Amino acid sequence: MMNTMKRAAVGCALAGACWPLTALAGTGAPLPADLSALGMYRAADPVVKSVILGLLMAALACWVVLLVKGAELWRAGRETGRALTLLGGAATLADARVGCGALPAHALTRSLLAETEAELRLSAASAPRDSVQARAGFRLEQWQAERGRRLAAGIGLLATIGAVAPFIGLFGTVWGIMNSFVGIARSGSSSLATVAPGIAEALLATAVGLVAAIPAVVIYNLFSRALARHKGRSQQAAGLALLLLSRELDVRAETA
Repeated sequence: MMNTMKRAAVGCALAGACWPLTALAGTGAPLPADLSALGMYRAADPVVKSVILGLLMAALACWVVLLVKGAELWRAGRETGRALTLLGGAATLADARVGCGALPAHALTRSLLAETEAELRLSAASAPRDSVQARAGFRLEQWQAERGRRLAAGIGLLATIGAVAPFIGLFGTVWGIMNSFVGIARSGSSSLATVAPGIAEALLATAVGLVAAIPAVVIYNLFSRALARHKGRSQQAAGLALLLLSRELDVRAETA
């Protein structure tokens, strides 16, 4: 009798343990989905897919800007260093012109000297010294501003991506969760196996948004500091060009 009761108890325990799996198979509930990043993307809603693709393109654009503008700023930094060396070591405009003779026409040193000498040629020989220097300084300032705008072109895209990407990802997440709840309501099942895949697919959009936004903000800050440093060094080089102009005006006044 006792053995019969033990066998019955074991049988009931096994039946109770197997009941959830039997019930799950009986209701036709889906098996756990592929929760890898690619699997979640394939199973996502078309709107969520569009959001993820757009964010991935934005992330790619960040790295393209990093490579292109990084190389451009690096070349500009080298040109500025060369200009400071040549202009700082020259005693007159003629010496500076000889020193930069081997440089290309678009080099910073030659451009600064060209702007300075152009104003010197256009000004009358009897023009007041202060007027010539003021006009030359204005020409150099305008040239530097235009060069700064060219160097900064494209960097604003990083600020836009860094500010907007998290919100776009959040929109994809909200849209995906809404669709998940609609699917739960239609299926009538609220089991974890039913709810988890849809929510994971929705959260993928937010994750991709952060992947696009974080590098964009970091790269933007790096470029902003590099541009500010380059602007200061470029102004220093322009000041050296004006110093050479002042010496040229001294020579002109002595020979007049």
